[in-house]
Amino acid sequence: MLSIRKIGVIGRTYRHLNRYTQILTILFKYGFGELVDLLRIDQYIDIGFRMISRKREDRIEKYSRSERIRMVLEELGPTYIKLGQVLSTRPDLIPSDLIQELVRLQDRVPPFDFSDAKQILESELHSPIDTHFQFIEEKPVASASIAQVYRARLIDGDWVAVKVQRPGIQKMIEVDLEIMFHLATLMEQHIEEVSFHRPVRIVEEFTRVLEKEIDFTMEAASMQRVARNFLDDPTVYIPKVYIEKTTPAVLIMELIDGIKINDMDRIEAGGLDRKLLTTRGANVCLRQIFEQGFFHADPHPGNILALPGNVICLLDWGMVGAIDQRTREDFIALVDAVAFRREHQAAKALLKLTDWDREPDTREFERDISDFMSLHLYRPLKEIRIGKLLQHILDLAFRHRLRIPADIFLMLKALGTVEGVALQLNPEFDMVSYAAPLIQKIRFKKLSPERLAGDAIHLTELMFRFLNQFPQDVLEIARMTRQQNLMVNLRHEGMEKMLSTHDQISNRISFSVIIAGLIVGSALIVISETPPLVYGISMIGIIGFLAAALMGVWLLIAIIRKGRP
Repeated sequence: MLSIRKIGVIGRTYRHLNRYTQILTILFKYGFGELVDLLRIDQYIDIGFRMISRKREDRIEKYSRSERIRMVLEELGPTYIKLGQVLSTRPDLIPSDLIQELVRLQDRVPPFDFSDAKQILESELHSPIDTHFQFIEEKPVASASIAQVYRARLIDGDWVAVKVQRPGIQKMIEVDLEIMFHLATLMEQHIEEVSFHRPVRIVEEFTRVLEKEIDFTMEAASMQRVARNFLDDPTVYIPKVYIEKTTPAVLIMELIDGIKINDMDRIEAGGLDRKLLTTRGANVCLRQIFEQGFFHADPHPGNILALPGNVICLLDWGMVGAIDQRTREDFIALVDAVAFRREHQAAKALLKLTDWDREPDTREFERDISDFMSLHLYRPLKEIRIGKLLQHILDLAFRHRLRIPADIFLMLKALGTVEGVALQLNPEFDMVSYAAPLIQKIRFKKLSPERLAGDAIHLTELMFRFLNQFPQDVLEIARMTRQQNLMVNLRHEGMEKMLSTHDQISNRISFSVIIAGLIVGSALIVISETPPLVYGISMIGIIGFLAAALMGVWLLIAIIRKGRP
């Protein structure tokens, strides 16, 4: 578990100062100095802020803003690269051109020495590595920002892949996340168009993603769970996990020698059936999402292998998604309403799947959904692409300021990714037609006698609990009323910011009235020549004018610092 402190005034500790200064330096380097000004970071880390040059380098001018954002994240290192990868799944937050850049993010982190990996292995396994392995190759077969993977052979002769966490990565992530929390808080306070997306909540969500990814026992548990789900399906294979040798920083699993699903030459040379691999791969994805509710959230070609017998093998379970039964049924209701061109039902289904501060205008919302249906559905099924269809649904939600929960985004991304892989294997594959029977099966499953009986029992339990508790609640309210202990607390979202602004405005008006009064009063005193006099001018009047001038300058500076005239 990451040890994250949500910090306020941050730059006074050495734990953050160097890293904060490095982040600001990189932001200025790529031409994002205006963001630092908007967030008013200098009042929190004034020491580090003065150390940064505001000079922009000419060489960055040839890059677009989206390209520069990607370059910033790559240079900031593992935590920010992961942030970019997570944001690339959130088209409700960022524009499509930036998403295209973020999917190109690369972990440009040099591999760490095997001596460090050996030390971590021995520390995690509590014994020398030669008591566990016959040998382990010193050169990693894969290296990324979080971990490296080595080929090895266990004492009992099994070939395994050994995933070792990068040394010091957890402490680095903790510092970066604390800084992210601080930056997100400043964004909510000072950038109104960003505050709608609730940056602090996004960082909290990102923290949960990272906590799962750097704890390899959670990845091992995910692999075991999916292996159990497909135990009766010989067309799917999940690598065996050596759970007794797996720790939060070390994952040991079966070494799989397969063919990457997009390596067409090797698939043809191996005598594998591309069409069969396509349908089996699509079946794995759809069953995970719509039947099991627990799915691989990053099924890109590098994580899917083809094994002899046209078996599908899924690797790298660090990022998974989970959606409950009700959410799956709500999504299927949306698909059903869209398929049958029912605008009103589609609008209701989309609202059930999303979060929003204010319900969108019904007429405009339904009109946009009708336009969306006209764009996609009046064509043969085989021409409909799930990826494009889902992207337009996300654009529609963004236009009406609807927030789609993270796991639903992961589900949509997984569906779109699998469709793309399937079309590489078989350009004639029709994902919509293939998914239709499974979706219909789940739709009718809601009406099965077992499901209806279960729902009735659950509803009866809730009703019985309500009837049992309601009289007690009424008596408690009556008792509190008699004792005058009953209090009603009303809270209005966003009221604090409005009240603060009104207080600021009223204070400035009051201050301006005082200044005007000083000027008028001082002028009357000067005109009436109230003693004591200096060169025939009243000293009291001069003092009044000076006080008004000082207060006016102070008010002007305060207004300029707030950035509003």
